[in-house]
This record gives sequence, C-alpha cells and structure tokens, in this order.
Amino acid sequence: MSSGRSSRKKKDAAVAANKRPPAAASPPQRQTQRRRQSAKEPEIQDIEDLFFSEEEAQRIRQALLEWYGLNRRELPWREAEEDVERRAYRVWVSEVMLQQTRVQTVVQYFHRWMSKWPTIHHLAQASLEEVNELWAGLGYYRRARFLLEGARMIVAEEVQFPKTVSQLRKVRGIGDYTAGAIASIAFKEVVPVVDGNVVRVIARLKAVSANPKDSSTVKKFWKLAAQLVDPFQPGEFNQALMELGATVCTPLSPSCHSCPVSIQCCALSISRADSSVLVTDYPVKVVKAKQRHDFSAVCVVQILGDEELSEGHRTNNGFLLVKRPDEGLLAGLWEFPSVLLAGEADLVTRRKAIDQYLNKHFRLNPRNTCDIVSREYVGENIHVFTHIRLKMYVELLVLHLKGGMKDLVSKQGKETVPWKCVDAEVLSSMGLTSGVRKVYTMVQKFKRETVAL
Repeated sequence: MSSGRSSRKKKDAAVAANKRPPAAASPPQRQTQRRRQSAKEPEIQDIEDLFFSEEEAQRIRQALLEWYGLNRRELPWREAEEDVERRAYRVWVSEVMLQQTRVQTVVQYFHRWMSKWPTIHHLAQASLEEVNELWAGLGYYRRARFLLEGARMIVAEEVQFPKTVSQLRKVRGIGDYTAGAIASIAFKEVVPVVDGNVVRVIARLKAVSANPKDSSTVKKFWKLAAQLVDPFQPGEFNQALMELGATVCTPLSPSCHSCPVSIQCCALSISRADSSVLVTDYPVKVVKAKQRHDFSAVCVVQILGDEELSEGHRTNNGFLLVKRPDEGLLAGLWEFPSVLLAGEADLVTRRKAIDQYLNKHFRLNPRNTCDIVSREYVGENIHVFTHIRLKMYVELLVLHLKGGMKDLVSKQGKETVPWKCVDAEVLSSMGLTSGVRKVYTMVQKFKRETVAL
C-alpha cells in the first residue's frame, strides 16, 4: 500500500471512529465495512470538525484524575508548598528544565537549583555565569538565560508573581505552554497546556491524522485541550494528561491495556478493527529537517609561565578559555579557542586558521611573543545539537610566554574576546557544556597515553 493510500485509509477510519462510540468490530462487521469503503469512499473529516462533547470530556476527566491520584510519580516540584508564589516559581523552573530533557536528569538539577536559589528573589541576584555553570549539561542554554532575565524582570517591577496566562506571557522567555502550566498548576486558572505528550494523547483520542507540526493543527490541539480541562482541578488534570503521555501513551510502546481512557480512544478502536493501522500511527510522523554539518578546529591552549617549583612543575600556567558571544548558539558560555571551517580540512589548513585566530585576538605569535613547547593533534569528535552535527578537530597546543602570564594581559587589543586562564583543578570543577567537556576529556586521555609511552 502506498503512503498516500495508507494516509487516506487512516483518515477514513478516523471519521468512522469519531462518529460512533469506540468499540472493536467483529470479523463479519470488518468485512462489511471494507466492502462499503470499496463501494463508496466516505468524506474525509477535517480536523476542524473534531471536538470533545461535554459528556465525553467529563468521562475523560474523571477517569484520568482517578488514575493520576493512584499512579502519579513522586517528583520534587510536585511536593506541597503553601506559599503559592514559591510554588509558581518551582513550577516555572521545573517546566523549563523539563523541555527537551528527561525527568530523571532534571530531578538532580532541580534539587541543586532550589538549594542555590530557593526563591525568585535569590535567582534575580545571580549572575548569568553562575546560572550557566549550574545549568551545564542540560543543554538548550537559552532556557537558563530566559529564566534569569524573567526573574529579574518580575522582581524589578516589584509586583506579585504573575497569576494569569495573559500576565505570564509578558515575562521574557515564558511562552504559551509554560504560562499555561504555571497558571493552572499554581494559581488554578482553567487553561490548557499542550506539549508533545498532550499532542500525542489527543491525537490518539481523536485519531488526528493532520500534520501535528502545522500551525493550524497546533491551534486545534490547543482548542481540543481546552475542552478537556477540568474546571475544578485544572492543574491536576493538566499534569495527569502530561503524565499519561509520558508513562502510558508513549511514542513507540503505548500500554493501551492499562490506559484509563482506552474506551474513549479512537486510534485504539481503529487499530482493533483494522490490523494494518497501529495506535502508534498517531500522531502522524513528520520528516525531521536534515541536520546541518559543521566543522570546527578546536585548540586546547595550555600556557606555561616562567615560575617553576624545584620539582620542575610550573605554577604560573593554565588553560585558555574564551567566552562565546551573548547571542546565538551557546550564548555567553566558556569554551576552548575554536574556529569554524568551511568544510573538511587538513591539518595544515586547520592550524593556519587557529594561528590567525590566536594572533588576532591575543597577539600570540610563536615567532615573537611565545615559544611552542609542544603541538599535538589529539583527534576528532562528533557533537550533535538539535539541528547541527558538529565535527570537531581537536589539538593540544602548549605555549611558553616569554613575558609570563602578565605578557598575555598587556598585549590585549581591540579584537580581544572575553577570556580567562584557569588551572586544571578549576577547569575540572567548572560547569562546562557537554561538548567542551568531551574535548577536555579527550585531551586528558591523550596526555595520560602519551606519558605512558
């Protein structure tokens, strides 16, 4: 069966499922249904025609809330908190952390965050560097910056924590989903939330065969979610709906036998009536955009000064780190000096690019300002972002400054980027991004193996 015919078949089945109470058809009935379909093709139901009746919504609310009360996971941001504004802050932090990140990973970060900044006022006093260091490893660092900027904005206005979706949407970095979560969970506003889990649950409940990424389809999901929200327990219901998607109605292996709303599920009804259609066919799979392939020359620069201990170890030395621009990918984070390349490049080309970078920004020139103690190619590593596949060529460059570390400071010019020099102990304890950590781990391993030889 071609993909076009398969898609049409799912749509036709969805029409039938949404027009009758979900129930498994007997074999004779299935044969009759197929004969009718071959004789006359039913009209394809548009997503705009889908809705939850009040009776249907009430049944789903009751079943889902009962299930959630018995099966909810114990998570730190769900703990009882009498101070409603503090609860709102905890919900905000947790929801931002949970975007694109697994729950198990978030738990430890959430505990550390709340220990360091227990209230929005504590967070507002933090620096971006402190926030980035604690966030290191969670990825999508713009989320951390928006949290800090939003906290500063709320505190600076000297008003109460925003309580409604319309108020929350005015805060830097808070979108429709986060606003809905905070407003419903902390302040009991009767508003929906729509994330990937909610889209999946609703797409299966209504057998939605439209592209879930299309803007008009997304708006319809919000309308359908709004029809379901429990008017008395909006926060509990929204959490229940997301919990169902995360633990039962999963992308690849849904546990339909233990689903509290399986009776209302059109996708399950269709699947039982037609073995060629699976519950996991909903929502429709969207082809992901092809990742961009980037290439980078990364140079771990270790600078040695003149001061030495009797054992021969230098005390005035460290690793050079540069700060990324305040806008764009990994904004404001620390990394080793690196240069983006036009594509695959040989060693000579890469070293020429790095040398130009170091001379331009730090006036580090082996002929005049420093001596090369050693320069070794360490290896390559692939680091994957959501939309970028970055191939990093890593080398270790050990330099001896003729004028010591002070010489590096004195030679700063207009082209100098923000930088700092840290020793190995500090570097190991810094909150580095996973990509920078990979590079440093490669260098450490390379050094150990070189010494062993």
